[in-house]
Amino acid sequence: MLSRRNAMRAMAMSALAVPILDARAVHATPDPWARANHIVARVRGPRFPRRRFDIRAFGATGDGVTDCTKAIRSAIRACHAAGGGHVDVPEGRFLTGAIHLLSNVDLHVTAGARLLFSTDPKAYLPLVLTRFEGVELYNYSPLIYAYGQRNIAVTGSGVLDGQADHDHWWPWKGSGDDGWEPGEPQQAEARAALFAQAEQGVPVTRRRYGEGGYLRPSFVQPYRCDNVLVEGVTIVNSPMWEIHPTLSQNVLVQDVTVESHGPNNDGCNPESSRMVVIRSCTFDTGDDCIAIKSGRNADGRRVNVPSEQIVVENCTFRDGHGGMTIGSEMSGGVREVFIRDCAMSSPNLDIALRFKTNSVRGGFIEGFHARDLEIGQVGGSVIDINFNYEEGPGHGFNPEVGGIDVRDVTVRTANRALNLRGYADAPIRGVTLTDVDFGATATPIVVEHVEDLVLKNVTANGEPLTVP
Repeated sequence: MLSRRNAMRAMAMSALAVPILDARAVHATPDPWARANHIVARVRGPRFPRRRFDIRAFGATGDGVTDCTKAIRSAIRACHAAGGGHVDVPEGRFLTGAIHLLSNVDLHVTAGARLLFSTDPKAYLPLVLTRFEGVELYNYSPLIYAYGQRNIAVTGSGVLDGQADHDHWWPWKGSGDDGWEPGEPQQAEARAALFAQAEQGVPVTRRRYGEGGYLRPSFVQPYRCDNVLVEGVTIVNSPMWEIHPTLSQNVLVQDVTVESHGPNNDGCNPESSRMVVIRSCTFDTGDDCIAIKSGRNADGRRVNVPSEQIVVENCTFRDGHGGMTIGSEMSGGVREVFIRDCAMSSPNLDIALRFKTNSVRGGFIEGFHARDLEIGQVGGSVIDINFNYEEGPGHGFNPEVGGIDVRDVTVRTANRALNLRGYADAPIRGVTLTDVDFGATATPIVVEHVEDLVLKNVTANGEPLTVP
């Protein structure tokens, strides 16, 4: 898509690469897309020694029945101890529990391989430090997890199958739409207790859940990791958020396909992470396709680490609550997010560009840049900035949102072009749209408490878009 523009960008990036400009100088440049190019040039993913460790040599059997957890863990430990390399999952169906990556290890899932993750929650014990909806706790291990590691990867063209469905994991949401029936266990009590502990400042070491809590784990979560690559794999049937880098940096997610339609099945959620590139991925999800986050409420303010310097390019967005989303767990703030050369379309895509927060979440958004987006069908609004999400106003932590720049966008059909809802005492400050064709829309735009809304060559239904 947009091959001439991509070719020109490649030339520009090659010029940036040698020599790499000083990060502070690039951050200061007035051209945001030069800053995006710098991020892309810097985030390249780790390289690994050529050593290979076949999990079958450690006792794994690809019959889909034998528990291969110990074999996979042994292969990872051996690879790490040898100085790094590739742990190969060959063709076959390999049943496993939690996989914990170690530094300098690439978990390589080859073509024809399918990692089947156990539906027994006990396979994700002991508890590990993680986040649930933006709040730190000790909970079930994510299906693939790393803590404090460097140079790690999950690669290959195989499949990661969480095996979540209406009988496993998803009913814990507590919704009849996801298989839950009255009288069955659900997450509501533990979720409320966790959020209360966070508001009360209970130390994280005392926030222990797991068995009896019914709080679902993420699928792939590098936590406090540096130099991370997720490449090529297909991820299906996730218990909850699929790719969830947390407090990590230098993260590259590319050529990944996510197809998972369960509750809270966000595709990729960088949280309190920096220097992240998401490239050439396809998202078909039960929640937001991509959602940038930075912690929830008091806990997000306690940790106080923003997500920043994030580039999304050449991705395809299908079903989802939001295509490119920021929030709602954004209490630590978000800055410098770029999306370009992406395609979005589905009758089940609610919103294309979504910003959701409120006066409990608070936080800030500084610098969101979008360009060259092809948007087909959107069920709701194309651009939605909503301060009234969930709890709404009046709770003392008004968000600060501004510096939104969107240009060179074409839309075929949508219910509404714009839904911009700030607060009277905390307006949205600074939204610029340039060369945007909203196509055919059915409902008038909403603009409430917005300062410095600038429209340059913006149309809807074949007419110039005007603010009522």
